[in-house]
Amino acid sequence: MKGVFFMQTITKTKKIILSAMLLAMTIVLSRFLSINTQLLSIGFSFVPMILASIWLGPKYSAIICGLADLIGALLFPFGTYFVGFTISAIFKGLIYGLILYKNGEKLTNKQLIIRLVIACVLVVLIVNLLMNALWLNIMYDKAFLAVLGTRLVPELIMIPIQVITMFVLVNALKPITKKYLFD
Repeated sequence: MKGVFFMQTITKTKKIILSAMLLAMTIVLSRFLSINTQLLSIGFSFVPMILASIWLGPKYSAIICGLADLIGALLFPFGTYFVGFTISAIFKGLIYGLILYKNGEKLTNKQLIIRLVIACVLVVLIVNLLMNALWLNIMYDKAFLAVLGTRLVPELIMIPIQVITMFVLVNALKPITKKYLFD
């Protein structure tokens, strides 16, 4: 009985440590290593978000994404804080987590690619285009369709970049995650 409790604690400790590392990576990648304008953000902050989703599941990834947006906006702002973008970040983590979390099952490369494409397309359509265009419309009183139009092409370009980057990275990290995370 004590051995089972101890093993669960180690697993929970690993999750908390990994969550903190992915949270810090998300903040650094989104605030310091990306191109941010009022209407558009281009960067690689999706990497720790997707890794959190794959490794930790929807609950952890939603919390990590929401905290990353909140902490990043409060400590390193590049505009006015608006709670809508934090809601968008939470939904982004939730969508990625619901689709990409494998919960111990092994995915083939084909399954991983299909899940990555579905998750990235849903996040781009629901969160990055619709929700964020709505928040920008509310904040800056710009026409919703005009904001949507300016964001459409860059967001569609990012889908294959995200899928390819994450497929290569997840496969490259398999030996490390197997050894240190899922022993």
